[in-house]
Amino acid sequence: MTASAPETITRPGRAGGRELRPLGIVLLASLLLWQLPFGGFVLYPFKLLGTWLHEGSHGLLMALTGAGFDRMEIFRDGSGLAHASGGAGQVARALIAAAGYMGTPVWGVTILAASRTQRGARMALAALGLLLALSTVAVVSNRFGQIAIVSTGAAALLVAAALPGRAVVIAAHVVAAQACINAVVDIRVLFRPTLVVNGQAVRDSDAHAMAKATFGTTDDWAVWLWAALWLAWSLALLYAVFRIVRQRAVTG
Repeated sequence: MTASAPETITRPGRAGGRELRPLGIVLLASLLLWQLPFGGFVLYPFKLLGTWLHEGSHGLLMALTGAGFDRMEIFRDGSGLAHASGGAGQVARALIAAAGYMGTPVWGVTILAASRTQRGARMALAALGLLLALSTVAVVSNRFGQIAIVSTGAAALLVAAALPGRAVVIAAHVVAAQACINAVVDIRVLFRPTLVVNGQAVRDSDAHAMAKATFGTTDDWAVWLWAALWLAWSLALLYAVFRIVRQRAVTG
């Protein structure tokens, strides 16, 4: 009886490890592709999804703080803008500025938490796809953004939600991890002197708005401090995603 106990414990772990391999390969390939010149083309749909999550997080805080969420725009270069319908106080401006880079990986962790089972993963992907589709009508205001979110976002996620068996869980894990990876990759632009939005160079970024709202200055040290803190937050959540997925694989 005691001799069979180790075998009973290890077998689920091995099976889970086999299920984890495709996800691990996809995520490692994604991290590599983001560093290559052509990688952005391969991962373009995930880039647009990350932009939608980023701007949607801004919009959610705009609504919650009373500033009002008027609309968002998503552009061909993967950049985006969220527009408030009214003014906001200093604290609200800080919360809104932080929401984009801090909120995107939270979306990823939320999707992962919801996809503990096949049914949960299917519901999480379908709900995200529905949100993407509804947002094109309610808040996405530019034509490219509307077409891109429907075609590369909602349609892909709704198809993924219909995948059979464990494939739908892996798909949900990939979407969750890509949200966290996108947050890490995108934060790098905050350390540059200029930010490009819709092909136009602009100086002010979310980190500039956050630095001004908290420290009253847009000096480099204040901007880079918030960029570094958001990067640490995103890395921590990305690490948590990997740990959670690995733990699930080991426990079967």
